[in-house]
Amino acid sequence: MLHIRIFLFCFFSLNVFSYVPVAKTPAPSRKAILQLTAEAAKNLRQSKYDKSLSTARVALQYAIDRNDDYLIAKSYNTIAANYEELAEVDKAIFYYKKGLFHADKTDNDTIKNSLNNNLGNTYCFGLNNMDKGLSYYKRSLNYSYKISDTSGVYITKVNITWAYFHKDKFNEGKPYLDFINKHQNEYHGNGTFLAVSMLNGMFFTHKLEFDKAESFFLKAIKSGKEAGDKSDLPYVYEEYAKLLKKKGDFKKAYENLVLYNSVKKELEDADKFNRANVVGVNIELDEYKRKVDAIESEKNLQAISLQKSRIIVALFVIALTVVLLLLYSVYKNYKFKKEKNEELTIANNELLAAKEKAEEASYLKSQFVSTISHELRTPLYGVVGITNMILDEHKELADSPHLSALKFSARYLLSLVNDVLQINKIEENRIILESLTFNLADEINLIKNSLLFIAKNHNNQINVFIDPAIPEYLIGDKLRFSQIIINLINNALKFTNNGEVNIKADLVKIENKAHYIEFNIQDNGIGIAEEDQGKIFDKFVQIGRKEIDYQGTGLGLSIVKRLLELFGSTISLKSKIEEGTTFTFTIAFDHDPIRTVELINKIQVDLTASEIFNVLVVDDNKINQLITKKIILNNNYKCTVVESGMAALAIVEMEKFDVILMDINMPLMNGFETTKRLRQNGIKTPVIALTAFDKEEITEEALASGMNDIIIKPFEPVILFKTINQLLYKSNEVAVV
Repeated sequence: MLHIRIFLFCFFSLNVFSYVPVAKTPAPSRKAILQLTAEAAKNLRQSKYDKSLSTARVALQYAIDRNDDYLIAKSYNTIAANYEELAEVDKAIFYYKKGLFHADKTDNDTIKNSLNNNLGNTYCFGLNNMDKGLSYYKRSLNYSYKISDTSGVYITKVNITWAYFHKDKFNEGKPYLDFINKHQNEYHGNGTFLAVSMLNGMFFTHKLEFDKAESFFLKAIKSGKEAGDKSDLPYVYEEYAKLLKKKGDFKKAYENLVLYNSVKKELEDADKFNRANVVGVNIELDEYKRKVDAIESEKNLQAISLQKSRIIVALFVIALTVVLLLLYSVYKNYKFKKEKNEELTIANNELLAAKEKAEEASYLKSQFVSTISHELRTPLYGVVGITNMILDEHKELADSPHLSALKFSARYLLSLVNDVLQINKIEENRIILESLTFNLADEINLIKNSLLFIAKNHNNQINVFIDPAIPEYLIGDKLRFSQIIINLINNALKFTNNGEVNIKADLVKIENKAHYIEFNIQDNGIGIAEEDQGKIFDKFVQIGRKEIDYQGTGLGLSIVKRLLELFGSTISLKSKIEEGTTFTFTIAFDHDPIRTVELINKIQVDLTASEIFNVLVVDDNKINQLITKKIILNNNYKCTVVESGMAALAIVEMEKFDVILMDINMPLMNGFETTKRLRQNGIKTPVIALTAFDKEEITEEALASGMNDIIIKPFEPVILFKTINQLLYKSNEVAVV
């Protein structure tokens, strides 16, 4: 499919270029910008993605300066095509849609045709979304017919045929196959011969006419080899192998699968090389459009500044008057305060005593919450781990409702523990918002995917609508933001059955770097009675709607409200019984491309190690030993387990380990003391704490003892191996330096 997509893009790019009249204007002229877009398309055809993106970026800047929607759409089309070839599907769709937004403002049907066709490709073959992809293909066909572009009709129908056959919908794709076979000779030179031959092979394989199918596959393979472009050749080998398997020629089928993997790997290695060249270009693409807004903002600020100067003079006079009045008031009250000073001192002493008691009570509460969470997380680690082990070792139990219920119950209990800890931290003002760069659309879609299981249980659908005007990268505390969205969506799913939950994000205001984004979480569930709407944000409140028992701590919405207060925001709701509920709030995130680049450069690269690392596990709990060892061995690492700090000190003297996983709460010698002694003995092996304690409680002591990182149990295995790889990569980097 890679070759056909490149051809389609280049075909439409050249076709569009021929339809646009050239206007002679001062540099950069429209002709010069069109030449830049043609150069970007040429670099794309040659797989020079870094040069293509750089050139398209310049063209986009000039197009925005000219406020030319056609040129803007054409530049976005090139940018999106690059990301599609680099398999960054979300970015490709984002920029294709931006291009289509500007294209729809023009009368040029050719650029609309190109963008709709490319979106059809991306949805069908990138996101495997057949319905959405076909809707874009059909729009593309309408435009092709409108402008009498017969070659465009032919190519789009090739793509539609492939999409149907890819989904084994041969009956639906047959009319399109008949069309392209009928007109193949007319468009033999347009680069589709390999694809058409392969599609015929797929169809006759489906019809069990093996001889005809094999003939077409061999033609396709020969065409791919002679053309020198191997982009689509792996798909031919793969489909040919399926035919051979049906014929019972397993040896030859295996040989073709080997060829498929070989060519596929060769192409993927080339993509990685090209992707490396474009790192650093990705962030700056939308910067130029923002400059236009910045210029307008600067003009407004100058006018506001003049007005402020006048206001300042008036305020100075008022302030001076107020100060004089205050001085008089201070003098008048001085004697009164002196008389009351002794009484205030006594009252202050009483308040200090009360404060100390309150602080002691708060400390005891925190200690209690911490202890309970530790005692609960340790057995939960065992329950979740052993459940996963049973599922891994006994595949026949994968659909067991009992195991599913056990795993769900453990995770649900862990969620309750985390809710209690979260509200405790907020009340003690222990949460400080972080500044991290993140992609809003990616973050919301990640949350959506993580909650699909709950949505499926209630037969609900989650829809996401992101305003295209929102910048690609924002700066803010994405973790706390995610907690807000997760709690609200989870709440909506819980009280909705056979319905929809919509997540909308709209850019409502820009002030300097602050972009104010309004979020709406809307469901069509059972709704909230008007008399209950004032209570739902209180702690431990559960509104009994329709006398149905909904599980939960009653902390979710209370956490949402308090986290939004940290962002300087509030939340409102509209709801009607049996019609649904909408929660609305606004958060201001910064958009600063320069700072975004700095933050991204500080993010450690996650490497997937191909080496077999030797891991030492230090834990006194037998169940934890069993589970942790199983997780490590499943990743093909070596693993040694000891049950005390003394045993760890002894074994590292005899054997070399790449990383040590250290429990904290052990008898005789805890994890902190063990790590200190390891460092005193000259052992520099990275140490990761595996503990059920809350991370913020032990971070300072862990770093002081010489530990390198902390992972809280229960944990996802991917987090463990990502942390190990980052530490080992960092150690190797230091060693090289």
